[in-house]
Formats: sequence, structure tokens, C-alpha cells
Amino acid sequence: MRWRTSAALDWRDSRDVTLRRVAEPAGVLGIKFWGVRGSVCASGPAFREFGGHTPCVEVRCGERLFIVDAGTGLTALGTELGTDAPKECDILLSHLHLDHIGGLPFFKPALIGDRLIRTHCGNLGGQSAKAALERVYSPPIFPVRLDQLPSRFEHVGFKAGETLRFGDGHRVDTLPLRHPDGATGYRFAHGGRIVCYISDIEHGEQWPPEDLVRFVASADLVIYDGMFSEEEYPRCRGWGHSTWEKGVALCRAADAKALAIFHLHPAHDDAFLRAAEAEMKTVMPTAFVAREGQAVTLARVTEPA
Repeated sequence: MRWRTSAALDWRDSRDVTLRRVAEPAGVLGIKFWGVRGSVCASGPAFREFGGHTPCVEVRCGERLFIVDAGTGLTALGTELGTDAPKECDILLSHLHLDHIGGLPFFKPALIGDRLIRTHCGNLGGQSAKAALERVYSPPIFPVRLDQLPSRFEHVGFKAGETLRFGDGHRVDTLPLRHPDGATGYRFAHGGRIVCYISDIEHGEQWPPEDLVRFVASADLVIYDGMFSEEEYPRCRGWGHSTWEKGVALCRAADAKALAIFHLHPAHDDAFLRAAEAEMKTVMPTAFVAREGQAVTLARVTEPA
């Protein structure tokens, strides 16, 4: 089960919509944005349209659930899943900075018991996130350890660049990204469709790099870190983030069909982001700024008769 509109969204439609839970056809690749901010939450009436939660994206390969990143948006996703959550939940972490893990102890499936919450971490050279998460979620920083929660946590380490293979036959390709302490990009392929998650990343002088172009080649949707404007970026060089302009350049080089700008600056309000989106659409009409609560459905590609 997943969220879908009564008239299913595709990547051409980025409007806010009212969503309902329905059965998802096995061949459909769908996503929903539960948190789109970077660094820290944003709140207040000036941030209502794009939302304030930090990164969390629901990915559905048919009915198979993957969760990418565990920022505060994970709390909203967990509330929605409730007791319908699968017995095993796989959370693919881009990295372990606080804005990407802050929702873990508040994830409802971890609190109701009889669930296995499995984290996957690729930016630690093969080590899992277990030791790092135990440092964060323990006194005196946090009052409760993850292993004290009713459900069980399991932590899997891999090296970014490896392919993740799951017992049910699903696979997810990965790529190391340029970010302080490292980060991991993810590529989901299902039903002839491709969605790539590329956050957090900082562009370099030679852009885009060949390995990244190959990774997102022909993607139906690239979710890309566009935290800074071109004017802001020179003051924030080395902080590990990028701009929408570099996202457009990547998509053009890779022949990707659509772009969702993500990891939004917490100070960029709705008016700022609407203006940026309008400018971006003049150079790439299928690009949009991701909104919290927005769903995208990509139907199976059918072979011609």
C-alpha cells in the first residue's frame, strides 16, 4: 500500500494534492516526500507550502517499501504507516549527519513493537551505523537508547558503490557522493522506471563527473541537493551542498527526464522557493522544487505490441 492521488501524479505534475491510501500495482515505482529541508527544520506560516521536516523519502517498488533517510520527516511517515507498517522496514541512510537521523527514535513502527527496523549505511567504509547511532542516542545526549525501544533495530554496513541485494529479489545501486564525512546516492529501478536520490552532494569544478552521469543516466526522476542559490554558494563552499543550476546541468548531461530539488535551505521560505522554481522551469520545464507531502507515481513501461 502507498499514497496515490485519485488522478495519479507523474513527474510533470508537482502540485500539492490530497492523498488517499490505495493498493499500488506491482509494476509502479512511486515516491513520496516526507521531509525536504536540510540542516534543521523550518516552521511558521512562510514555510507551509514546501514544508519544514528534514530529509525522508518513501520509495515504493510496487508494494515493497524502502525509506531513504531518517530525518524528522520519518516521524510523519511512521504515523501514517502505523500498524500497517511491514514487519521489516529498510532505511537507507545517505549519511549520519543529524538532519538525516533525527527521526529514528520517534518512528512509530519502532515504538509499537513486533517490527525489525534495519538501517543501511555506506559512507563509513563498510562499517554499520550502529556505533555512531549508539553514541547519539544515549545519555547524556538522549535519554533512551534505540535498543530500548519496543521494536528491534539491526544495522547493516556496506561500501558506497556496492549494489544492495535484498532477500526478496530487490536490488538498489549505490554511489559515493562528495560530502564532508561522505554520503551515498541511491538508484531505484522498477517496472522499467528509474529514480535516483542524490543528496547530500557538493559539485566540483569539473561538473558533472562521469561516474555520476552514468549513475543517473536516463533516470525518470533525479532527487538532487539544491540547498544553496548561486549567490549563496561561494560563501558556503566546502559545506557539502549544491545548487539547482548544477542539478539541471547533471540532468542534461545524463539525459534524465525530470529533476526534484531537495535538501532545501531552512531559511528559504515559500516565496523564495516559488521564485526559484519558476526560474528553473524556464531552463528545464520538468524540474520542480520538492514539497513535503508530494507524491510522484511512475507507471510501468510497457513494451510495444
